[in-house]
Amino acid sequence: MEDVLRPLLVIGGSLAITLSVGWAVDRLLQRTDARHAETPLWGLLRRCRLPLQVTVCSALLRGSYDKTHARVVREHGSGIAQLLALVLIAATAWLAVRVSAAVVESSYRRYAASAHDPARVRRVRTQVTLIQRVVTAIVGVVAASAMLLTFPAMRTVGTSMLASAGILGIVAGVAAQSTLGNLFAGLQIAFGDMVRIGDTVVVDGEWGTVEEITLTFLSVRTWDERRITMPVSYFTGKPFENWSRGGAQKTGAVVFHLDHSAPVAEMRVRLGEIVRKSPAWDGRDWSLAVTDTTPSTMVVRALVTARDADDAWTVRCEVREQMITWLREHHPYALPRITTATIQPPLPAADSEDRLTRFGGDLHKDGTHPRQN
Repeated sequence: MEDVLRPLLVIGGSLAITLSVGWAVDRLLQRTDARHAETPLWGLLRRCRLPLQVTVCSALLRGSYDKTHARVVREHGSGIAQLLALVLIAATAWLAVRVSAAVVESSYRRYAASAHDPARVRRVRTQVTLIQRVVTAIVGVVAASAMLLTFPAMRTVGTSMLASAGILGIVAGVAAQSTLGNLFAGLQIAFGDMVRIGDTVVVDGEWGTVEEITLTFLSVRTWDERRITMPVSYFTGKPFENWSRGGAQKTGAVVFHLDHSAPVAEMRVRLGEIVRKSPAWDGRDWSLAVTDTTPSTMVVRALVTARDADDAWTVRCEVREQMITWLREHHPYALPRITTATIQPPLPAADSEDRLTRFGGDLHKDGTHPRQN
């Protein structure tokens, strides 16, 4: 009976203590969050309840499993101890990642709530995202190293591993040159303010919005909802267009090729009417001018401003469509015309025979007329 009760008491007691600790911590965080609603940290820390419970339970079992005096413990004590140690290390790493994520996200939310510059908010968002990824990577490496050191064989070869660390470091540095380059490029992007999450960029002729930045790659969502994934080292080694740097406002251009008789003054008045009715126009500026001429046409350029690249595209399409419709309906002569020469139709068969008769005979087989010889 004692062999049955001891394991039940140890395991049941550990579970009871774990549930009690999890419930108490959750209630404490809930009350603190209600008193300090302006700080989102306490509410975010409630997400750590599950990894906290796993950590507490594995720690309690790791310290009391040998008190059960069970047969399986006596026969496989070392294996059970190592398994519980691995679970404890993994749970602790899980808890550390959750806590760091809550702290980073809380800092970003507080800054975003008080900031008034969208560009700076995107910059901070990019930085905290990469910081969180760095913390996760460091915690993962430390946890994996600690788990490996629980194996006696790994502790035995530890001295030889340290002795050859210099050679291995050189080999690993050469082999992982591209990966390390992307890693440092990611940190340079995060703290150099080159590109941020939410920026509108043009890379390799593709226009899109930066959707995700990691330590090794960057994802751009194009206007047609495709995703372009490229290494972050691309943005530190090649030129690219960042339409959001220095502000998201844009100036869009619409070019018309028209006849020289086009009514430019009336077009200017019509452009003002179009942009004033467009919700995509930000109200800053618009203009229309003749920018070039050719022997057959003249080039008229309309400029309109917008809040961002999306609105600039929208207002450009509206101006182009409505201006062409207005010209076609009220000034069709202003549209470019193409003049072509009229081709004479071939002569009927009867006319061909009359011509042969007038020439006095049939043509030779080579197509020449007898009079030509």
